[in-house]
Amino acid sequence: MKIVVTHPDPQEALHWQQSLERHLPSSAIEIDASASAVRPDARIAVGWKPPADFFARHPALEVFFCAGAGVDHLLQHPSLSDSIRVVRLEDAGMGPLMADYCLQALLQISARLPDYRIQQQRARWAPLEPLTRAAMPVGIIGLGVLGLQVARQLQQAGFTVRGYTRSPRSIDGIEVLHGADQWLRFLGQSQALILIAPRTPETENLMDARALAALPHGAWLINVARGALVVDADLVNALDAGHLSGALLDVFREEPLPASHPFWHHPRIQVTPHVSAPTQVEVSAEQVAANIDRLMRGEPLQGLVDRQRGY
Repeated sequence: MKIVVTHPDPQEALHWQQSLERHLPSSAIEIDASASAVRPDARIAVGWKPPADFFARHPALEVFFCAGAGVDHLLQHPSLSDSIRVVRLEDAGMGPLMADYCLQALLQISARLPDYRIQQQRARWAPLEPLTRAAMPVGIIGLGVLGLQVARQLQQAGFTVRGYTRSPRSIDGIEVLHGADQWLRFLGQSQALILIAPRTPETENLMDARALAALPHGAWLINVARGALVVDADLVNALDAGHLSGALLDVFREEPLPASHPFWHHPRIQVTPHVSAPTQVEVSAEQVAANIDRLMRGEPLQGLVDRQRGY
């Protein structure tokens, strides 16, 4: 079986190649290193953000295994054929990392550490009343494999957690709201709102001025999903107006975040460089290899993307 690996970072490409070779010793695994080489014999590709001519140079591809949880960049690829199945990673070690990231963010907020950072810049000494976890109900948009792990860890830490999904869903111990008629109610109950939903036509620009205004006064926004879910200018306006207390953003419309972007210098925004749940290559390669074995045996693939839903 011929497998091609593509990744914009050569070291990551090599890491993926070596990891897959350990799990698939009988397969020929090559890195797509040449922009001009045509490989008509590769049926499987594994990678992240393939170059513009990638699919034209690999006309026999049947399946693309995405080396990450998000597939929005891949589904928007101009030359991705409808005949190529797209498979996403399901957790692969990212869930605990994202849960830790979100918990740490909430603990900082409850301890008023962001406020103290602002006071430090002003050389101001003013003890503040900490926020109790009971006074900071958390709303999570997106309760997939990653989102559910985040929700469970926050529950264990003593936070009240509610979820919002596109369709009715029952989860033991978590109130799940859904549908347009429950959207504003959900937002109004979320003193801290965490975005973990995929980027789809339905979620793009989801958090606009109207949605942000529906959050309680003093609420926080945490985005570990995709930058396109938030309207940047509307978020800045909500913060400047004092309606929101702050935002912790790990993902952005353009990455790396341009140096001129106002997020960098806003006193109420904390920026991290897309580190909430980095891909764990060794664990991910094992998951991809197991899926390739299923493919060879004619069994259903796990994590197969529904093009209509976008995930």
